[in-house]
Amino acid sequence: MLLAVGLLAVLGGEVSSRAQDQAGQTPEQEQQDQNQADKSVRPTQDQAPQPKQSQSKESDEVKITPRQAEELFHSVDEILEFDSKQTGLPIKKTVKRKLTSRDEVVSYLTKHVNDEDTKRLRRSELVLKKFGLLPRDFNLETFLVALLREEVAGYYDPKTKTVNLLDWVPMEEQEPVMAHELTHALQDQSIGLQKWMKKGDKDLGEIRKDPTPADIENDEMDNAREAVIEGQAQAMMFQYAMAPTGHSIANSPGLVNAMEEETLTGTPSTKVFNDAPIFMKESLTFPYSYGMEFVVKLMQKGGKDKAFAGVLRNPPHTTRQIMEPETYLSGERIEPMRVPDFKRDFKDYEKFDIGAMGEFDVAVLIEQYAGKPLSKKLYPEWRGGYYYAAKMKAIPKSDSTGAASLGLLYVSRWSSADKAAEFAEVYARSLKRRYKKADAIAEGVTEKVAAKDDDAPADLLKGRHAWTTEDGPVVIEEQGDTVFVSESLDAATTATLEKEVFGAPATSK
Repeated sequence: MLLAVGLLAVLGGEVSSRAQDQAGQTPEQEQQDQNQADKSVRPTQDQAPQPKQSQSKESDEVKITPRQAEELFHSVDEILEFDSKQTGLPIKKTVKRKLTSRDEVVSYLTKHVNDEDTKRLRRSELVLKKFGLLPRDFNLETFLVALLREEVAGYYDPKTKTVNLLDWVPMEEQEPVMAHELTHALQDQSIGLQKWMKKGDKDLGEIRKDPTPADIENDEMDNAREAVIEGQAQAMMFQYAMAPTGHSIANSPGLVNAMEEETLTGTPSTKVFNDAPIFMKESLTFPYSYGMEFVVKLMQKGGKDKAFAGVLRNPPHTTRQIMEPETYLSGERIEPMRVPDFKRDFKDYEKFDIGAMGEFDVAVLIEQYAGKPLSKKLYPEWRGGYYYAAKMKAIPKSDSTGAASLGLLYVSRWSSADKAAEFAEVYARSLKRRYKKADAIAEGVTEKVAAKDDDAPADLLKGRHAWTTEDGPVVIEEQGDTVFVSESLDAATTATLEKEVFGAPATSK
């Protein structure tokens, strides 16, 4: 996946964000106050709940009182019991609890962004800029720290086995946050979260050997596992909010969708999130939104054991499996893509980064350049993809600090030749928005055509096409089910790569 370091990696723990954990009340609850079913936890009685309103300045925040803090701590064990009953994950030990200030959270964030994370962030940032998914002047590290400062509503620290409740979060949001965070505590007690997540934490950009097709196939493992962890926690937060109505997340899709839509809508108090580029918004909400939908689908098909303990034992390894749960349930097997001999083909370049370009990545790329309706229609046709970013060895270091200096190979595979050509057209459309100039060079006899799809005409880009840009040449070539993209690479390297990528019959399905 393009964003090598996710929200969890930056924080170092399992987090709840304000944007995701403001599910609040169901429509029925907004009409009437009811006691929680399956638990005895009640809201604080001596103070009215604070309304959900934006805090324009941190200094205006109202901190929870010592009495409220005491009641919250008392609630931890009862909500833990609720989560355990709903998930089937056993309680093996008491969970420590702590009330944390904003300054302590900022200190924690700063402490847990280590040198390795910083290097990975910088690599991800430049590659994302090369694809046009981040503005060229965007600072990813600064953005993530500011976002977490704004968004975090609570977090579970697997190192200290402590649930951290934040003293500035309104009381009416604290219990749903606990339902989320205590699910992480149960996960940790069952599988050991740090060890479980590390199984997917392989940085292909740092390993010396060229990655194998299997390495590329498993490059999204950490993102898929993060979606399982956050999806389960999000599902329990929603179940907790719905409990007074007698509904279940497994049998009330309309209610779940309405609540989820509310959590995905920014508020005046979430300015950093509201102003974020599309890719960042989608990346940050992916493990919560798609993760929860994945968990709910598993609950519907196999009950709570399959959706919780079962998937922790047998986790998905791609974003495709998360976005399309039926592919996970059916055991779909997609043949790994053959990869070039990178070290030989890029002999005049230094490797900068490499990784899978998964179904989630192409979904956001298509959304950004062609809109969400086409993205939803086209991304399920994805059947594999990878990118390789490199820098010319001859370029002085002073001239090689930005995305413009990156050379890029991107290869994707699709369910059919027409779907490949449809994606090629979308990618070609992006060039005008990503470069100050993108002048087409006429090549061959192929041309852009319109072909009838199931329900609407689709623009297709067949064959080989080239452009000149201020950052160098761009080549987009469709052959069969495969799309080849070369950006800012010299002609000889591009020609070598084309022969390797298209040298053997493409495989799909």
